Amino acid sequence: MGVGVGLGGYVIATLLFWPFGFVLLVALALALGSVELHTALARVGMRSAVVPIVVGSVAIAIGSYVAGRQSPVVFSTTSVLLASLALTVLASLIWRMPAGSEGFVRDVAASMLTIGYVPLLGSFAALILATPSDGVARTVTFLLVVVMNDTGGYIAGVLFGRHPMAPRISPKKSWEGFAGSVVFGTVAAVCMTVFGLHAPWWVGVILGVCLVAVATCGDLIESMLKRDLGIKDMSSFLPGHGGVMDRLDSLLVAAPVAWVIMYVLVPGG
Repeated sequence: MGVGVGLGGYVIATLLFWPFGFVLLVALALALGSVELHTALARVGMRSAVVPIVVGSVAIAIGSYVAGRQSPVVFSTTSVLLASLALTVLASLIWRMPAGSEGFVRDVAASMLTIGYVPLLGSFAALILATPSDGVARTVTFLLVVVMNDTGGYIAGVLFGRHPMAPRISPKKSWEGFAGSVVFGTVAAVCMTVFGLHAPWWVGVILGVCLVAVATCGDLIESMLKRDLGIKDMSSFLPGHGGVMDRLDSLLVAAPVAWVIMYVLVPGG
């Protein structure tokens, strides 16, 4: 409980008074998530290039945000993101070379999975905040919809859950819980879209439904990873919450979808 309240307080305080502090939290979370995934994959003999991936995770998140806040623009967010991503991939390939050819493909596959799953997807949270006109409002919208997705799913699942959604992957998830997620997430999205982003209500409907759908998939994706690896939590880094990846699962996959929808449908970005 204390960990959740502390993180929530930090997020609110930084978004209100020091947005770069939120970016630092994103960078730290992506770095820690990459380490957790590296440790989990090592259980089945897959060893990612954790050092260059951690460095790349920080560079991708911070570099993308800084590029988006430049005035006048020298480097675009796209160029910084692609350059950081490409250099991280290249460094990971080179990092593995001294260990020889045996297991090279296996270990490189672990590195590419980690890079694509954690820093690449997570960097879009920094891109959302980097939007010059209303980055904070967009970030709050993204975070609130994902939080309401979890809240609505939990409440409806506990009260009405009868029909399992994916019993072989996540037995506690139900279709009734998913319906609750859609209602809570969409209401939050419409409210934030109309009053926070000053965009049409129907944009909120699209945003809410899409983010709930992908956030649910994100939770199921991480559950499949943990089941295949034979673990319950990615780690015990956050007392009472499991690992960092157990908190990031929905946010990671929702971030790029939120960025794309708001970039296309919300004017002023």
